[in-house]
Amino acid sequence: MSWRSVTLTIGFCAMMVFTSLGATAFAQADFVEPGSDLDLPLPDYLAKAGPDAKLIDAGKLKLDKHRMICGKRPTIIDPSFESWGGAYPGYLILNPKRLKGLPTPVKLFIYAHECGHQFVGRDESAADCFGVKRGRRYGWLNDKGLTQVCEFISKLKGDANHAAGPERCKKIRVCYKEAAPRTSRSSQSSQ
Repeated sequence: MSWRSVTLTIGFCAMMVFTSLGATAFAQADFVEPGSDLDLPLPDYLAKAGPDAKLIDAGKLKLDKHRMICGKRPTIIDPSFESWGGAYPGYLILNPKRLKGLPTPVKLFIYAHECGHQFVGRDESAADCFGVKRGRRYGWLNDKGLTQVCEFISKLKGDANHAAGPERCKKIRVCYKEAAPRTSRSSQSSQ
């Protein structure tokens, strides 16, 4: 292989890496308005939230015995957060007081929905779909769990960012059907 071929190959690979990183950065930057309260770096959020907020390292969070992962993003457990969960650039937030008493599939969906914002930006329908597809593929969301998620969501009123609950549920059901559950490795090897 000539030096020119090696240089072109390295240049192409570098271009692909920077292009994919740019798309990820765009998606993350797209879900907050720069300079808003939602644009807080992690240390600033923790300082503002106070001593009751706890930082859970990426991969260490468990919700009802389910280990929850959103890439390398940590989660803040904040009992004073105004909603069930939230997504800020590079981290997620969960309110344990609001999650308490919810069925496990609903808690897991909330986490997966907020994780989805890290990848799809502010689009609430896309984050819903991300959450449902992740649950189906990872095996923690089945038909009964989907019904529980829809019962939870259907009670919610729409706002500037979220469709009304019943409309969200219709879209979620479509996403659920589109996401095939993962097959076990033993069944894959026998196919």
